[in-house]
Amino acid sequence: MDSQVLTAGCVRDVTRLALAILACCILTVDAERVLLHQMASSNNGLRPGQTQRGQNITHILNAFFTKGYDKRVRPNYGGNPVEVGVSMQIVSISTVSEVQMDFTSDFYFRQAWRDERLSFVKSNDLDQMTVGAEVANKIWVPDTFFANEKTAYFHVATTPNTFLRISSEGEVYRSIRLTVTASCPMDLRFFPMDRQSCTIEVESFGYTMSDIRYKWKDGPISIGISKEVELPQFKVLGHVQKISEVSLSTGNYSRLICEVRFVRSMGYYLIQIYIPASLIVVISWVSFWLHRNATPARVSLGVMTVLTMTTLMSSTNSQLPKISYVKSIDVFLGTCFVMVFASLLEYAAVGYLGKRVAMRKSRAQQLAKLAEQARQERARQQAAQEVAHNEPMMPQSPEAMAPLVKGFPGCPTCPTMVQGQPGHVPPCFTMTLYDSQLRRMGEQCCPGIRNCTICSTQQSHQQVQSQAQQQGLQQQQGQPGQQQHSLKKSDSKSSRKESSAQTPEAQTAAGSPAEIEAALAGKNPNKLFGVNPSNIDKYSRVVFPVCFVCFNLTYWVIYLKISDVQYEEPTILH
Repeated sequence: MDSQVLTAGCVRDVTRLALAILACCILTVDAERVLLHQMASSNNGLRPGQTQRGQNITHILNAFFTKGYDKRVRPNYGGNPVEVGVSMQIVSISTVSEVQMDFTSDFYFRQAWRDERLSFVKSNDLDQMTVGAEVANKIWVPDTFFANEKTAYFHVATTPNTFLRISSEGEVYRSIRLTVTASCPMDLRFFPMDRQSCTIEVESFGYTMSDIRYKWKDGPISIGISKEVELPQFKVLGHVQKISEVSLSTGNYSRLICEVRFVRSMGYYLIQIYIPASLIVVISWVSFWLHRNATPARVSLGVMTVLTMTTLMSSTNSQLPKISYVKSIDVFLGTCFVMVFASLLEYAAVGYLGKRVAMRKSRAQQLAKLAEQARQERARQQAAQEVAHNEPMMPQSPEAMAPLVKGFPGCPTCPTMVQGQPGHVPPCFTMTLYDSQLRRMGEQCCPGIRNCTICSTQQSHQQVQSQAQQQGLQQQQGQPGQQQHSLKKSDSKSSRKESSAQTPEAQTAAGSPAEIEAALAGKNPNKLFGVNPSNIDKYSRVVFPVCFVCFNLTYWVIYLKISDVQYEEPTILH
């Protein structure tokens, strides 16, 4: 009975002690609350420039790192992968280089992820806190890099261009300013009417898809391009957002792709390349209006235009990469070069044709002269034959005729004379019957002789007349030996000249009269293949401009049409 009373007393004492302790705790908490309220109201105990909200943020940050926060381990390690939302605001695009195949852009790169280790108690005046860049070095951040980056740098003027926001639920939002030069493979087949697509590829360097997954934070509007973005040679058409999964030897990685699309401006190339090249082609046509004998002017103009086109092509290609396929500008400049070179070749053709025509005219004149001589020769022979048939000679005795016959070196006494028989005038006298004196002498030469084969049939009227004059002088001066020798020498020289002119070889070279007339008949010596040099220039004045205009129409229609249908996917225009 005593033990029971003792036990009940102990229980009452313990209960009273517990109630006393609880009352003390309540009084202590109330006192602390009153003290904090008084400190907040009177700012007692705060350093100069420090607010209660700032002091609370300090306590919160200190609590993060004093409770064993390890930045080396990702949030929720071993659980679901961390979802990193990405957004970008492109501020400027400085260069798009065809030679280096890259482009440089300046943009704000923003990432958002959830780290529950950084959560804190939400209050009425503190939902999220914005802290300095130093905090980013003390917490875990995604190891994001740009897969197609060539060079990149982080802006630190005047301070590191970054900020960090942490919400009460552990949502972390980080923004930094970067300048990235990324590779941009270009297809220049339609240059300079081309459209290019350059990308910025975002990916984790070390975490696979089981640890990190990237996504566009704001959906289709996660990328913004400033309206002030301008380029001297390009216009920004828009952009396309893509998500892909990249499989590498170390695993599968999540990748975000921002594809920016450009269209090249044609103004510079029209002014600097297309119009000058067209004018050079037009200048080469001036040679068609110059006289074909103005060789220095036409050759200088042709060579100058060819060298100018070569220089223009070289300077244009020096600004482009050394690619193996043909660009559209190569087609235009190559055609212009061919047109200019064809203008130079046209003058070469005109000069060659003029030379051939001149040679042909000279030969035609020589053939005409030979034909005229052949016609005169035939006319004289026909006239002599008619006279010989119309005027028969009086027969005489050989004794009376012999002195006279011996006086003619070309007609010695024929051994086959037949006296008393009427004969015809021997062929050696057919050309002497035009002169009256020689005609009378010829009537006494070889009368009645039918065949006088020794007589030369090629003596002309002038030769026989000179022989008769020399014979008369010989008889008057009484020097028959010397005069007869000179007469024979003169006659032998003239006979050799005449016989050499009438040899079969000379006749073969000059052609027979029938061949000469056939060669001259139906042929114009001023034309070759039916065309003369002036016609080539005349045709070139029309053919060259028409061909160049047709080429330009075809060129611009085809390439402008092809360049407009390169991209079928829609773009987000700004």
